[in-house]
Amino acid sequence: MKHAWIAVVAIAAVTATLAPQAFSAKTAHMGPAIKIQTKQFGPVLATPRHLALYTWTKEKSGMVHCTGACAKAWPPLLVMKGEKVERHVAGIMGTFGQVRRPDGHMQLTFNRHPLYTYHGDTATKILCDGVDGWHVVRA
Repeated sequence: MKHAWIAVVAIAAVTATLAPQAFSAKTAHMGPAIKIQTKQFGPVLATPRHLALYTWTKEKSGMVHCTGACAKAWPPLLVMKGEKVERHVAGIMGTFGQVRRPDGHMQLTFNRHPLYTYHGDTATKILCDGVDGWHVVRA
């Protein structure tokens, strides 16, 4: 029984690591995103797990073009089915919303621009601001 429990925990950890970023009811009280202070960029938007959020200049307002291999490198911040997105979050100037991705999932937006994380970032490392039109969302 002990080995079965370890296997379940290991599978859950791998699934959480590989899945696109999604916020759940557990983080909804924090809002869809938070503002964090960084040394490199000042205040930026981030996931509740402190991963910086990005937008892509190649996407027009309310449109999603980052799919397939792009979405593997730049995981979209997905909204779970039935989850309510707070349009305004205290301390953050701007409006949150949602856009439907080509695969049917809903993605979080900020000021109508789809939000993404970068697969190589960590809570303390922001790697790709200014790379190929990707920019950290300043808060």
